[in-house]
Amino acid sequence: MEKTLQVLNTLENEGVLGKYAIAGAMGATFYIEPVLTFDLDVFIVLPQQGVLLTLAPLYEALRVRGYHEEDECVNIEGVPVQFLPAYNTLIEEAVAAAREINYTDTFTRVLRVEHLVAICLQTGRDKDRERIRLFREQASLDMEYLKEILKRHGLEDAWQRLNK
Repeated sequence: MEKTLQVLNTLENEGVLGKYAIAGAMGATFYIEPVLTFDLDVFIVLPQQGVLLTLAPLYEALRVRGYHEEDECVNIEGVPVQFLPAYNTLIEEAVAAAREINYTDTFTRVLRVEHLVAICLQTGRDKDRERIRLFREQASLDMEYLKEILKRHGLEDAWQRLNK
């Protein structure tokens, strides 16, 4: 995965994509025991190009480097990467507040656990509710920070329903 992250850092440095952060099941593994996953979900902020946001320049930059699409992912150095544009204010905030870490010797960002919980709550799938349960059992959550996020993004009622 380190080589994959190096490619992402290069694309960010070249301005092909804006800030990125690891999310999804792979992001969760920074806080809880690993869960089965087949890809690396990466939330990205795309450079504004007119009115529309498009992944076309990113995919073209990857093709030039020899990486190709496989279903909804791009295989980068043997790792299927799914690029997910920041599609709402919660995701934008999560990417902006992502933790900066080193994965072995390579810089990367991973969403904070509190944002991962809020995103799971917002998405609301069965697997997301299960992941929230795991976060609550295994991760060190800053509950005050989580409550602030939930309030900002109108998720307080969903949190209350989950905790009944």
